[in-house]
Parts: sequence; C-alpha cells; structure tokens
Amino acid sequence: MTFRASFAADPHAHGGREFAPAKTGTSTSPSMPAERRGPRSEFQRDRDRIIHSMSFRRLKSKTQVFIAPDGDHYRTRLTHTIEVAQIGRVLARAIGVDEDLTEALCLAHDLGHPPFGHAGEDALSEAMEAHGGFDHNAQTLRTVMRLESPYPTHEGLNLTWDLLEGLAKHNGPITNPNWALRELDEAFPLNFATWPSIEAQIAAIADDIAYDNHDIDDGLRAGFLTLDDLMELDFLASQWRVVEKRFPHAPQDRLLRELVRDQIGLMVNDVLEHTAASTKGFETVSQIREAGRQLAGFSPDMAAQERTLKTFMYEKLYYHPEQVSAAQNAREVVARLFTAYSQDPRQMPPEWQERLPKAEPQRSRMIADFIAGMSDRFAMQSCAKIYGEVPEGLINV
Repeated sequence: MTFRASFAADPHAHGGREFAPAKTGTSTSPSMPAERRGPRSEFQRDRDRIIHSMSFRRLKSKTQVFIAPDGDHYRTRLTHTIEVAQIGRVLARAIGVDEDLTEALCLAHDLGHPPFGHAGEDALSEAMEAHGGFDHNAQTLRTVMRLESPYPTHEGLNLTWDLLEGLAKHNGPITNPNWALRELDEAFPLNFATWPSIEAQIAAIADDIAYDNHDIDDGLRAGFLTLDDLMELDFLASQWRVVEKRFPHAPQDRLLRELVRDQIGLMVNDVLEHTAASTKGFETVSQIREAGRQLAGFSPDMAAQERTLKTFMYEKLYYHPEQVSAAQNAREVVARLFTAYSQDPRQMPPEWQERLPKAEPQRSRMIADFIAGMSDRFAMQSCAKIYGEVPEGLINV
C-alpha cells in the first residue's frame, strides 16, 4: 500500500494561490545559499528549524502529566513530543505520505504550551479573558510565525505553508478562529475552512496514541494508577490476559510495559487499516482537503475504546486529588506572574520591557507571550523572585 506519489504534499501548489513571506528553501542570507546548509527538502528544513529552535529546547522542562517532576524517568513535554514523532513517522511511512512533513508537524505541535501544561493554559485564559483569551494551539502558530525570529530578513522560523496549515487545523477545519489565528491568517492565509493534509491528520492521531498509552506508563510509575484500575476496562483486561499468557514467568512491571507497547501497536495497526479504507479513491492533496471529513484516524470501534480510555484517565489520573491540588498551585503561579508583569513591567527582562506595547490588548498579549514561553522551573523561580515564595505542593512526583 502506498500513496506517496499522489498524497505527498507540494509546498508550491496551494490551489493556485501565492503566499508570502519567502518560502522555505530559498536562501535566508545573500551570502549563504540554501544548498550550503545541506541537501534537504523543504519539509526537512522545517523539521530541522523546529529542532534547533529555543522553543523546542524549552519543552524539556514543561509539564506533560506531572508538574516539574523530580524523577528522571517521567515524561516531559519534550520526551512526549519525540514519542509522538516516532509514531507519526511509522504511520506516514506505512501509509505512503510525506514522512518529513509528518515528523515536523509532530515535533512542533506542542510548542505553544505554557508552563504547567493545561493548568497554566487555564490561568492564562482567565487572565486574558478581556483581551481575547489564550489557546495553546494558536500560541504554537504565534511562536513559529512571530515570536521566535532568528533570521535577519523575516519574522518567525520561515516554515512552509503546509506545515503552518497543518499546525493550525490538525484537528479539523476552524470555523471560529480566535484573535491570534485571525491575525496570522490575515497576514498568511491558511484556508481554515478545509481539512488539513493527511500528514497533519496523522500527527494529530499520533499525539493521541502517544499520550493515551504513555500517560498510563507514567501513572503506574507514580502509583496513581494500579493494575486493578486498568482491569476495570474490558479491552485492557483482555489484552493483559494475552500478555500474561505470552510471558507467564515475567515479573509484573515488565508485563505492564509490554501491555502499553501492545496497546500502541493495536492502535497503530487500526489507524493503518482504517486510513487505507478511508482514502481509497483519493488521488490528490486537494481531494484530501475537500473531503469534508477526517480520513486518517481510528476505526469506529477503536475510537469508542479510545474515548473510554480518556474518560478513565481523567477520572483516575488527571483529576487525581494530588494532581488537582498541584494544578491549582500552578494556576496561582501563572496568575501571580501575569498580575506582577501587568502592574510593573520592570519585573520583565529588558528586551521584553523595550518592546512592550502601551495600549491594550497588545500589551497583555505580549505579557502572555512571555509567560507562555517559560518552563515550569523558570516560572517558579520568577514567582519566587517577585513574591519571595511559590505555593507549596507544585511537585507531586
């Protein structure tokens, strides 16, 4: 099965539309032709620019499930991102679409997450309520198109249209874009009304597969989940019996890790089979974008199981009392930082003070940009520097 010739995204073919700024693949410096930096495709350059970005490096100290974990073996936003990219590459290669574009989308998908994950996002959303709100997906686009600008001649990382479009709407068409997406779309139209490429759809489902299963692994390690908890779900109990039968003498901790691996494999194979059936008869990227529905994803049966698993994880792990308490303390840190910088911008670094607009809503939006870029630990250090303390109970593993 291969669709590479028909589905491989073409960065120069966007329905007859021409977009600026300069396309990736052109020289970023008159004295440094593109080929001097290696024989790479445009999507390979996208991937490399993301990997070399500061916002990508900061993911190493941002929350995945547990806030600022002391343990070395818990996942952070960075390790989660790498795992998503691995699953995305496997899916893209097997389906026959552009593996480099898929990998780049996976690597960039969480760049807009603020410190403390969804707890930090909730705090920024509340602080920004009067100024258009805050959304981590829109912040990802804002990060790569505006905030991180290492090149002399243009804003952002100078990524391809296909990558930006995929980041914007990997979960489907956008019918009511927020202020950040509207602002970016006005400068660089991303066709919000259509479905994204197969590569973007793969990146979205790879994210689900990764965190559905790896969060189980981390929850077990932290003691917030037990084998008895997992056995409440019939499909996990059934798979556990298969694992026990296959390795009757292996210790339980190894069997649990095998269970997680098996679940990833089952989901991956389901996506491959369902996507092959869904895309039958499609021959062009335009047809994918105009399909009117998601084409790469779970079968109905697996989608139902996955929804059940998510409900279970919220009940047992994400809303665990210790997690709820830590999240509340994290929200307080972000809220206090926003208040402090709003009242006295001199608390911000000089380069941010110099660029801070005087008028709203631009002023508050830039303060949110600064906070969103923080790692968990830098946010805690900044809060302690201003207030002399941080709430207790932020680190719960």
